[in-house]
Amino acid sequence: MKVGNFSETKNGSRHRVAATVTWEDCGRPAHDVYFETDERFSDSLTLNPNAFLLACAIPAMHYGEKRVFMDAEICPELLEGLGTAMSWLREWYYKPEEGCLTIETKGLQVPSYDKKAGRAGFFFSGGIDSFATLRANRMHFPPEHPRAIRDGILVYGLEQDDPELFTHVLTSLTDVADKAGITLVPVYTNIYLNYRQEDATHGFKFWGDKFGGAALSAVAHAFARRFDSVSIAATYSTRTIEPWGSHPLLDPNYSSHDLRILHDGIRLTRFDKVKLVAGWDVALQNIRVCNRYKHYQAGMLNCGRCEKCVRTMLALTALGVLERTRAFPEQDVSPELLMKSVDMTKSGYDVFMKLQYEELLGPLSAVGRHDLVRVIERKLSHQTASPWKEKMRQFDRKYLGNNLTKLKRFIFHA
Repeated sequence: MKVGNFSETKNGSRHRVAATVTWEDCGRPAHDVYFETDERFSDSLTLNPNAFLLACAIPAMHYGEKRVFMDAEICPELLEGLGTAMSWLREWYYKPEEGCLTIETKGLQVPSYDKKAGRAGFFFSGGIDSFATLRANRMHFPPEHPRAIRDGILVYGLEQDDPELFTHVLTSLTDVADKAGITLVPVYTNIYLNYRQEDATHGFKFWGDKFGGAALSAVAHAFARRFDSVSIAATYSTRTIEPWGSHPLLDPNYSSHDLRILHDGIRLTRFDKVKLVAGWDVALQNIRVCNRYKHYQAGMLNCGRCEKCVRTMLALTALGVLERTRAFPEQDVSPELLMKSVDMTKSGYDVFMKLQYEELLGPLSAVGRHDLVRVIERKLSHQTASPWKEKMRQFDRKYLGNNLTKLKRFIFHA
């Protein structure tokens, strides 16, 4: 893969930086990758080769390229860290002879000191993880501290790819940002859209297992002039950590001399994070956990029916605050809704998911919701994950290319 032809353009009220990607080994067509923002933040967006390297290295590795050649100078600290991150990914997901990727550059960057006064930012989706990162930061860092978060980065082109529906999220979180005392920085990029449709046919494994942390870090590096540090909210906790595309062994390795990438909140379980959110009304009223973005409506970004919505509503019920939030269309979780929405026999209900439901049993019992406890216990008793099955899943993923999983799906859906 070659990455070059770097360019910077303005189109109306948008400012864009871009580069051309040319594939050498896997036969994919050349395409441009870009980062774009509104005119208000145009002086923060830079044509930073480090951002394009992070946007391209993991896809090149995934699709079998032998090298990435950057027609630009790259930070040596990032090169060292990226090499370590790719070593972890190889160990987790590739056969010993696979995933070997070299990085070639035009030269090495010498640090410059022309950046503006640094700020701390974080990726702000409106979900439990990101709200917990912001809430914990407010509680632990005084406003004058360099680590006190001042900006939230909202990205179009990763989870959401519908401009009209993205407007609902942008409108909602702009209002939240104003109330929370931060600046919302919208970013538009295609670094994942080039692979998203293909990845969807494989259960978004490329994004989830390999690319998530690198992609977010690439966006952050495009704004390295603005930030000293950017936090990525952890998905897992120390109780449930496993190989994943955004991971404490990966994300910090995507740092450079100019920008520190932080993996935040791993010591908190999901229920711990919901507690933080529940105690902050700005967050409680504006939670966005639903991934069914095609169903978004102005003023309502959660369907209240999918597993992720129901799991969050259960936690809020256990805390006695579900009826106080307008973020969900329902103000109660019935046993019937829980039975219909949660299927723990499905592929993907690993130890991580099992523990999230187990930690709700005590709090739900404490508020007298034994009807929901009984349903969860029944669901957990049918949960199919076991140590040997998890080891088999990992073996299938690393050595068999998920072919056992694909065969199982074919047999049971034929």
